[in-house]
Amino acid sequence: MESKSFPGIVDSLDSLREYIGELAQQAGLAKKPTYNLKLAIDEIATNIILYGYQAAGMEAEVVVLSEITGQELVVILVDEGAKFDPLGKELPDSDYFSKSLEDREIGGLGIFLTINGVDEFSYQYSEGKNRNKFVMKIAAT
Repeated sequence: MESKSFPGIVDSLDSLREYIGELAQQAGLAKKPTYNLKLAIDEIATNIILYGYQAAGMEAEVVVLSEITGQELVVILVDEGAKFDPLGKELPDSDYFSKSLEDREIGGLGIFLTINGVDEFSYQYSEGKNRNKFVMKIAAT
């Protein structure tokens, strides 16, 4: 797997998005899956930086591990923030989406979009690090 590190600050998000775009291009992902992957990674990276690092007064990096195989692009975000499993959060259901915007509770929608925008999403916590794994299938041409 290739590895690239980004400072765990909001100003790094543009560079991170750009890097994910480059990976998607190398993998041959189409426009919509590329957009979905960038959106998903941006959501999780933003949460890592704002809540895992800034709110905790931490300075650390976000490490991006990536691998392109013939069938898929795998991207793993690794961070040193407090343990946080996005899959452990209750996600919006059909009742949530039937409410007007003013009546919806804040939070959870970004994680919903993350999980539903990629082909596979998983989370693991080991050796004091969060690992958010994103998988996008590469369509056969």
